[in-house]
Amino acid sequence: MGHNIDLITTIAATFGLSLVMGFIAVRLKLPALVGYLIAGVLIGPATPGYVANLELSGQLAEIGIMLLMFGVGLHFSVQDLLSVRRIALPGAIAQIVIATLLGMGISALWGWNFGAGFVFGLALSVASTVVLLRTMEDRGALDSIDGRIAIGWLVVEDLAMVVVLVLLPSFAEWQNNTGGTLSTSSLLTTLAITLGQVAVFVALMLIVGRRVFPWLLWQVARTGSRELFTLCVIAAAVGIAYAASELFGVSFALGAFFAGMVMRESDLSHRAADESLPLRDAFSVLFFASVGMLFDPHLLLQEPLKVLAVVAIIMFGKSLAAFFLVLLFRYPLNTALTVSAGLAQIGEFSFILASFGVSLKLLPLEGQNLILAGALISIALNPLLFRAVDPLQAWIRKRSGRARRFERTDDPLAVLPMDVDEKRLTQHAVIVGYGRVGRRIGEALAERGISIVVAEQNREIVEQLRTAGVPAVSGDASEAAVLIQAHIARARMLIVAIPDAVGVRKMSEIARTLNPRVEIIVRTPSAEEAALLEKDGLGKAFSEQDELALGMSRHALAQFAGNANS
Repeated sequence: MGHNIDLITTIAATFGLSLVMGFIAVRLKLPALVGYLIAGVLIGPATPGYVANLELSGQLAEIGIMLLMFGVGLHFSVQDLLSVRRIALPGAIAQIVIATLLGMGISALWGWNFGAGFVFGLALSVASTVVLLRTMEDRGALDSIDGRIAIGWLVVEDLAMVVVLVLLPSFAEWQNNTGGTLSTSSLLTTLAITLGQVAVFVALMLIVGRRVFPWLLWQVARTGSRELFTLCVIAAAVGIAYAASELFGVSFALGAFFAGMVMRESDLSHRAADESLPLRDAFSVLFFASVGMLFDPHLLLQEPLKVLAVVAIIMFGKSLAAFFLVLLFRYPLNTALTVSAGLAQIGEFSFILASFGVSLKLLPLEGQNLILAGALISIALNPLLFRAVDPLQAWIRKRSGRARRFERTDDPLAVLPMDVDEKRLTQHAVIVGYGRVGRRIGEALAERGISIVVAEQNREIVEQLRTAGVPAVSGDASEAAVLIQAHIARARMLIVAIPDAVGVRKMSEIARTLNPRVEIIVRTPSAEEAALLEKDGLGKAFSEQDELALGMSRHALAQFAGNANS
């Protein structure tokens, strides 16, 4: 053919080989993304045979990142982001500092200078949002408190890296001493301009975008054309992400994330998420394959000890730091393990930092290759690390009395206040999770004069509820102690408003044991899981495809009304 078909060839080769390797990986009981990564290695420049176009693959991967982050924004409200700010903001900054110091320390042993170590450490400190989202979605934990904390944590990391990327040329000038001097005033000016641009973008999205884009979505939906609706969703995701990058210096990922957040204000946000899902899945494959294309497997033979050191920092060093930071904020052991597992990998921002560092002559080419090796190995092993969360949690609790005491010791939020009227703790409803769905259910019950007790892992929400006079306890309701504190033994109903398939089963079983007559209403991530729960007699289940809050509220009110009449 006379015309250039590099794009078609790259897409065809990537999808075809990813399908084959992904299938093999799944048959070997490995995550499919491991197959996608290996497919990328096989069509990369470091292996013989066909070599895909790296530049085109990188751009396709960027589209995948935009669509994935847009999808997260559709499920993540401004309130969700603000509700975890007290842990996500200081936690992310502290973890970045610790991981950067670890990277600088190991690079100093290799004889690298301060600038190389600084960029290297920063690249190891920031996790991949794409990898985290994919894993959280697979676990059905995207809307849980663990998911919200992890996503909020990574949003802070991404914002920090935006600032770093802007300041890096000035830092390189100072480090390399290639001309002029870097004054404090110029550095502060650059920082102020960067933060100002980000602030203007966020303000525009939250003030103007929250009104304009949901309205636009409604106008397109009224045409009755499914194609136009899908086009509107994709155009919003990619267009806003591009505009954010070009006009405000914000990354594509963050731009798409905020685009999804403002679209969430529309009642059509669930439909928008469903319509964009196939494209998100397809382009996420291109992202993982593009990571594999950058990897040179010869490095594993040439510098095995250095690769092991990098993987150790990524998967253990910074993860342990995050683990203890979450515990220090008095969150449960499960939250600490989940967040630390989610951060045990690196991705897109690490690649950007590494390539930028090499172009500025701050980072040696060997450093970039080590970062790519660390990314590939950590991404491949990350799903396996998540699988170990539950067994590890059980092992720690069984063998460490100190861990159990540290998790809940002297915590006033883990115990229901003594001054709560006993009348409110009999024939009441226990609501697990007080996010968007749980809040609407609680408000509907309160309007009918029905007493509620809330069990919520987010400590800030518990504090707010208590200030408002609503009985609430902090903790993971899959633990019997939390449901006991919520007086489940005297409750009329248990309402689980979080989409955690494993946790829902544990809560239902504990509730049935403590109160065999309790009515149970649960939220599940899928219609299939809802059917299984109801078949096992673990309650009336509502899936994510239902109008959750409305359906669960109506069923709860009907049960209370029926009990009153009887």
